[in-house]
Amino acid sequence: YFICTMCNLYLTRQDGGLFYGFDNYSELLESPDNSSSDTEYTCNDGAGLQLFHTVFQPLVYSLVFFLGLTGNGLMLTVLLKRRGLLRITEIYLLHLGLADLMLLATFPFALAQVSLGVVFGDVLCKLIGLMNRLNFLCGSLLLACIGFDRYLAIVHAITSLQSRRPRNVHLTCLALWLVCLALSVPNAVFLSVGESPIDPTQLSCFFHSHGLHANNWDLTERLLTHVLCFFLPLGVMTYCYAAVAVTLHHSQRGQRSLEKEGAIRLAALVTAVFCLCWLPYNITMLTLVDRGLDSGLSCQSRTSLDKALVVTESLGYTHCCLNPLLYAFTGVRFRQDLLRLNTSASFSKGLTTTKILMLTTRFDCYN
Repeated sequence: YFICTMCNLYLTRQDGGLFYGFDNYSELLESPDNSSSDTEYTCNDGAGLQLFHTVFQPLVYSLVFFLGLTGNGLMLTVLLKRRGLLRITEIYLLHLGLADLMLLATFPFALAQVSLGVVFGDVLCKLIGLMNRLNFLCGSLLLACIGFDRYLAIVHAITSLQSRRPRNVHLTCLALWLVCLALSVPNAVFLSVGESPIDPTQLSCFFHSHGLHANNWDLTERLLTHVLCFFLPLGVMTYCYAAVAVTLHHSQRGQRSLEKEGAIRLAALVTAVFCLCWLPYNITMLTLVDRGLDSGLSCQSRTSLDKALVVTESLGYTHCCLNPLLYAFTGVRFRQDLLRLNTSASFSKGLTTTKILMLTTRFDCYN
């Protein structure tokens, strides 16, 4: 994910994969052996971009890491406290929080490589790539599942009663994780640590040469990422929420459920944030692929696209810490449970303090 295409310390790849330098993508398309290229990398208009990578970007990602870790951890704590009473949407959000935490767990390693040039070896290279890919796939598909569940609950409320059960939802999520894992495994196969294609004196973790198979998988992965894992879920969510809005509009006001409308607002907000965060990145990536096929692409155009990719990618990362905030602000039940959790913690702390004071008083009196 951390893309530093214009400087020597770089990790790359948004689409859940990690670490492949997109400035080599045109060479990858031209030659099955992507380990080397006769064309030297001469487009070095990257002083401002290098400053962004080494100063601003690590600060932004550090902030996202701590906010996301706190927010998702708190959300999971509240949900797990009443795990036997979770509603359908909350089950999906539980899995979504787990996916976000998986991505956040890779941030310290990526920050260490971007900031310090530390490379952790093949095992972590493959593991981090696997976790990033898995998170991206599951995150987008889980949001589509939330939209489809709201569609069933409101548009087909009667006929979906049997299928919308917690056990079925957990099984659906399990199947989703397994499918995403299967699609993520090739990343772990092709990722490895080796000489950077930009600077042979630097080591990097990216898609090194594995012959034509790596080339084919990279192209297939990009197709799956953009179509299956972004635009298809976006289409599903758009259709489902449009149908839900029409159904609510035609229903009588007295028959509307405030709880249902609150759940819809929550799901719609989470989906909207996902689109706002990742749509610019996907558009930039598709533009970069299209322009990458043009061998006459100028250095200025290439640099502009690289900068746009870095900025939109940074925007995309912020979604890791926004889902818990949206859930807390829009979910009345969540706020109540959070308040109870805080009150319970304060009460327990007060009891512990009281016991310590009582024991201290008794000890002083005894002496």
